[in-house]
Amino acid sequence: MRRERLALYGIMLVLLGIFLYSIGVLMALPRRLFFDTQTALLINECLVWYSGIPFLLGWAFILLDLFVFYPAKRKNDFIKHDDISVNNLTVVLTAYNDEESIGPAVKDFLSHPSVSQVVVISNNSKDNTLAFAKDAGAIVFNESRQGYGSCVYRALSEGVKFEESEIVILCEGDMTFRAYDIDKLLAYIPHADIVTGTRTVEQLRAKDTQLSTFMFYGNIFVGKLLEIKHLGNATFSDVGTTYKACRSAKLRELLPKLDPTINLEFNPYFLDLALNSGFRILEAPISFHKRIGVSKGGNIDNLVALKLGIKMIKGIVWDWR
Repeated sequence: MRRERLALYGIMLVLLGIFLYSIGVLMALPRRLFFDTQTALLINECLVWYSGIPFLLGWAFILLDLFVFYPAKRKNDFIKHDDISVNNLTVVLTAYNDEESIGPAVKDFLSHPSVSQVVVISNNSKDNTLAFAKDAGAIVFNESRQGYGSCVYRALSEGVKFEESEIVILCEGDMTFRAYDIDKLLAYIPHADIVTGTRTVEQLRAKDTQLSTFMFYGNIFVGKLLEIKHLGNATFSDVGTTYKACRSAKLRELLPKLDPTINLEFNPYFLDLALNSGFRILEAPISFHKRIGVSKGGNIDNLVALKLGIKMIKGIVWDWR
């Protein structure tokens, strides 16, 4: 077992213990009513009693990591503060069948005084997304490899080509985010290599967004798992936000390491790989709005979100591929 992930594995063991105990408790009534045999009783008792093993072992791992290994894990021996130009920004937007929203999104970002150009990457859209983006003033490309990860990878790859831009802003073209939040991201960029937005501030979250209560708290849970994996070097409350400010120089280092075939779970994968590469990442609270059009990713419904969340947890705990 890798020592640096002790608390992460500990949490998974604690959750396993709670799950086994819950199954044992729930099994008690149907066992008495329908199959009250000695074998069924033995299985029931084993589930309840032995669920304590992973539960206590998990807590031992967590406490050992927090109180023994944690101080040595913290790499923040100084607070980063680098001067960086916040002018001539390049904004890259991903889009898929977003003809209703892409025009207003491009105009919104172009209206920001620090933005020099907006690049839109359409992932084989079947509607007028590319045409409407171009009419609104964007530089447009089509990414032929289907998948969210491929689209984001292409967007970042196009963004770093503008050498006059020291910062690339990654976002989506569905109007769930606003250009005025660029200022929030830029406030933190002197301290970080990447500033990622978080949608977990209630006063900044509009009613009736695509983010259901289940998705909202699921995002927080997965964010905390990623935080614990990188204990002492990161703080996360949201891993599903596309909206990010990235130093172009750092992106050029990271891009060759990224796997664009990672699909809807690309955002936490991106953060995880960046942290593994020694990047400093900060979160900034941003506003989140009701999207224009229909959601086509991991926010379609809670079942789709659950499957995506399981993939994210698997990637964080074991392996992304």
